[in-house]
Amino acid sequence: MSETALFGNYARSNLSFDHGEGVWLVAKDGRRFLDCGSGIAVNSVGHSHPHLVSALQEQAAKLWHVSNLHQIPEGERLAQRLCDASFADKVLFVNSGAEAMEAAIKCARRYHFDKGQPERYHIVTFEGAFHGRTLGTIAAGGQAKYLEGFGPKAPGFDQVPANDLDALKAVLGPQTAAIALEPVQGEGGIREIPTDFLRTVRQLCDDHGILLILDEIQTGVGRTGKFFAHEWSGIEPDIMAVAKGIGGGFPMGACLATADCAEALAPGTHGTTFGGNPLAMSVGNAVLDVVLGDGFLEDVQQKGLHLKQKLAGLVDSHPKVLDQVRGNGLMLGIRCVVPVGEYVGAARDAGLLAVPAGDNVVRIMPPLTISEEEISVAVERLEVAAQAIEAKLVEGAAE
Repeated sequence: MSETALFGNYARSNLSFDHGEGVWLVAKDGRRFLDCGSGIAVNSVGHSHPHLVSALQEQAAKLWHVSNLHQIPEGERLAQRLCDASFADKVLFVNSGAEAMEAAIKCARRYHFDKGQPERYHIVTFEGAFHGRTLGTIAAGGQAKYLEGFGPKAPGFDQVPANDLDALKAVLGPQTAAIALEPVQGEGGIREIPTDFLRTVRQLCDDHGILLILDEIQTGVGRTGKFFAHEWSGIEPDIMAVAKGIGGGFPMGACLATADCAEALAPGTHGTTFGGNPLAMSVGNAVLDVVLGDGFLEDVQQKGLHLKQKLAGLVDSHPKVLDQVRGNGLMLGIRCVVPVGEYVGAARDAGLLAVPAGDNVVRIMPPLTISEEEISVAVERLEVAAQAIEAKLVEGAAE
């Protein structure tokens, strides 16, 4: 890559894209790539979706920004639609997933403060979690590789092993404000939290006056075949962070909460300059028009099952390269035998974009609008990638 004026904090590929069409990205040199990363689970309804483009263009010609000093009707509408489709009574709009989690953390802490319990500010999180890259959210995630070099870890976060009920119970105490978790750890390697564990956590929160925060930044807005992933387990959180797919590619996040919790963030306690701006709100409403349309989520479930079955066959055919399929809906992962970066690179060479994750897993997260035919193309290209690596393994053994 040529020298750039950009910070070097991203290990970028050498690809540059000109435009997108549904599940396809077209590079500057004309090559077409099937996008099974969706900008890391962001492009929920694909690239250049005509309904989203129309909504953005119409709003852009009228009004971009007025600030939250004034009412924003499209935001009022989007908030009500999110509440109608979820557990929530109130919504705070922000610009990203990390901001949504920051708002959730502040909301939980302030909730207990307002009830005369300022000592209740600890948030229990789980090993392998990823909640963002602000100083607060890297402390919540607790992973050493993200904390290193940024000074003392922000206090008030207690990590326990995922799915370890005894460890969870042992850390709870009068200091505990909330338990925060992802129904499926995305960055952690598409690791699903079992339904029984989620239900037990909900009961523990109820029994001890603890709030439950769900991080549905990656799992939400249809990614697993339900509007929100926690619906599969039949539980409801008190506070929830959402982002990525809710904007369909436009920077947007939201913190959803019950009325009781939302009261904690009174005027002056929290804010955002750009959050909830008219452009984002118009796009967010357009995304919901698609995702909450008749039969859409059911189609995601069926396509996800079909893709998972095909990926299982791929794993069975290439045991020296691939090991296991994980996930639900169109949030799937393949655990690799070879280094995950090697397989992601081979897939890219075969014309498919995927995203690496922890535990040596490659994430397969195409736009929710992918067709059955495009699923077949995706699996064919993943097959080509596996064959290319196998050929290299044979060459290496022969030398």
